[in-house]
Amino acid sequence: MTSAIIVAAGSSRRMGFNKLLAELAGAPVLLRTLEEFQACGDIDEIIVVTGDDVASEIQAWAQSHPLSKLSAIVHGGDERHLSVWNGLQKCSPRSGIIAVHDGARPLINPAQISRCILAARSQRAVACARPMTETIKRAEPDGRITESIDRTGVWVMETPQVFARDLLTRAYEAVIRDGALVTDEVSAVQHLGEPVFVVENTTPNPKITFPADLVQAERFLP
Repeated sequence: MTSAIIVAAGSSRRMGFNKLLAELAGAPVLLRTLEEFQACGDIDEIIVVTGDDVASEIQAWAQSHPLSKLSAIVHGGDERHLSVWNGLQKCSPRSGIIAVHDGARPLINPAQISRCILAARSQRAVACARPMTETIKRAEPDGRITESIDRTGVWVMETPQVFARDLLTRAYEAVIRDGALVTDEVSAVQHLGEPVFVVENTTPNPKITFPADLVQAERFLP
């Protein structure tokens, strides 16, 4: 089995309102995300980690939308890694592969999810990512540009990030034990000293962070 943990416990401080419940072309952002994982044939169950306000919305969606793979709604932790850990505890004991995805990335598609899962079955630790194509500069706090940064070999991390269950579990046990603060699963697994590989994504997969992101994301919808 393959379990998907959808992380939807953020505060949306930069958005000014709950981005997960924001309308994107007539449907809430998080619902669109859940529907993509529901449609992926390689996903067997979906666990959502979130807060009480969003949990009630998900329960309502489950009554009116085909979300048969939704198996649990779990309360999020104070930090992302604690939220993922809570989700891990609810995954089926039969799941050998765990895919972790940001609920605020609604433009992921089932084909890319499957590509990541297939890669994880052989490489054990992969991340959906896109190569950096823009020119990158470093700037001082006052905005003065100081230097160019070589973008060769630079990748922008996205989600899903997909792992063998035993590896991800050991990674988060170490993160919690060591009091480490990690921003994604790649960092957690690298904390163990284990390699993680990229799976290139050639389709738009932005994270909804600011109100303008909703307008941009709508342009990419089919």
